[in-house]
Amino acid sequence: MRAEDEQAFREFVTSEMASLRKLAYMTCGDWHTAEDAVANALVKLYPRWRKLERPDLYAKTMVYRAAIDETRRPWRRERSAGDAMPDVALRDPTAAADERMRLRAALDAVPARQRAAVVLRHYLGLSLEDTAGVLDCTVGTAKSQVSRGLAKLREALAGEHIGLTGKQMEEWTSAVA
Repeated sequence: MRAEDEQAFREFVTSEMASLRKLAYMTCGDWHTAEDAVANALVKLYPRWRKLERPDLYAKTMVYRAAIDETRRPWRRERSAGDAMPDVALRDPTAAADERMRLRAALDAVPARQRAAVVLRHYLGLSLEDTAGVLDCTVGTAKSQVSRGLAKLREALAGEHIGLTGKQMEEWTSAVA
């Protein structure tokens, strides 16, 4: 790879790393798995760098797919003895942390593809066309996945008697960063 292409790739990774990590985390729900997914996606992106017209969209697609693939790996299915213990939900003294935990639990109730559609569209702010490109589907399918994902998210939050306002989603997303 030429020196200027390598420098452009480094700048791209520096500027997009946070966004890619967030996308991976929101897709798989685990920071360590998200790191692995982003690293695997960037390794595959590097040799294709010069050929890409929209590397940002291509990278998001690769990270989304890598995050899904990481959860399918055999060693990710292994569980320690501590995983068999029931989780006890404790109230956090700070309202913001408690709200983030409830929103994360509600997001976990949304199917992975719908969750990814919601994250891409509303959390990362992609257009419907770009969201459809990342999900490898039509714009109509992406629109319905976002709509169904939001409905499931609202349903999960309503079960806990929580309302999701735009401001709460914005505060939560900035806190996850």
